[in-house]
Amino acid sequence: MVNLDTMKNIFLLLFLGAFACVGQAQGEYALADASKMTISGSSTVHDWVVAANTVSATLTYDGTAPKQIDLEVAVADIISERGATMDKKMHDALKKEEHPKVTFKLTEVKDKSTLLGMLNIAGVEKTVEIPVSMNTVSEGLKISGEKKLILQDYGMEPPTAMFGQIIVGDEVTVIFDLIFSKQ
Repeated sequence: MVNLDTMKNIFLLLFLGAFACVGQAQGEYALADASKMTISGSSTVHDWVVAANTVSATLTYDGTAPKQIDLEVAVADIISERGATMDKKMHDALKKEEHPKVTFKLTEVKDKSTLLGMLNIAGVEKTVEIPVSMNTVSEGLKISGEKKLILQDYGMEPPTAMFGQIIVGDEVTVIFDLIFSKQ
């Protein structure tokens, strides 16, 4: 027969074990190098894709959902495969000199599949809802999704080229696969 002291010890061990498991999942996470973010759009001539090459972010995660995400994208490092002319027009549209970073700050997680937050592009900040897929991976947490944005909603004029003959479409899509690793 098990005595009361033994039962207390077993309960204490189970409680501490459960607490340790929860503690493992909670904490601060940083963006891993394997993360990717691209922006795609169209123009009167062709579709295009650019890469956000410098993305930094931190995440606080409680084991079930993110509690805080602070993300920054360096505008100067959003680069196309079409060369310096397209990059300059894109950086000008993003108002790189006045606003060198695009930022996102999480305000709420809805039903584990939608992030709500403040998105600041070209100095204009708006509340956005971003549908996402969140999965635990060996590195930590992976958040993937895409968000369509209208350039003029952020005070940006779609770039043009060839004396206005080539016009970038007003809608772009941000596609991301963000992997957060425990710090």
